[in-house]
Amino acid sequence: MIALLQRVSQASVRVEGKMIAEIGAGLLVLTAVHRDDEEKDIHRLAERILGYRVFPDTNGRMNLSLKDTGGALLLVPQFTLAADTNKGARASFTRAAAPDKACLYFDRLSDACRGQLDTVACGRFGADMQVSLVNEGPVTFWLES
Repeated sequence: MIALLQRVSQASVRVEGKMIAEIGAGLLVLTAVHRDDEEKDIHRLAERILGYRVFPDTNGRMNLSLKDTGGALLLVPQFTLAADTNKGARASFTRAAAPDKACLYFDRLSDACRGQLDTVACGRFGADMQVSLVNEGPVTFWLES
């Protein structure tokens, strides 16, 4: 599984012009599922998302995690992160999980995060989403499980 973490002061998702999710300070995390991912990858990625130290401490060093700060989480499914872009001028998605598996794993990832964090919002799997964010720093990290 892949997670692209972005530290934000705010983020939101709209579908068909309607706001479906929004958060204040926290993390916007774009996620993708590889076809070979297993159940254990869901829990490992949740652990990494919630525990990755991307927020500044009192000395300005990135020593605090989302769990430490009590910030919000916005999870957004984005299968294009699983693209193979090594050849040609068009991405290949052969490494991406089939939609049924990817949707299931995304739902399980959001459930795993909800069990440990007060505010978890989600984009809509398979929808044409408009994602807005204010990236703080900017701070962006690529994680894989």
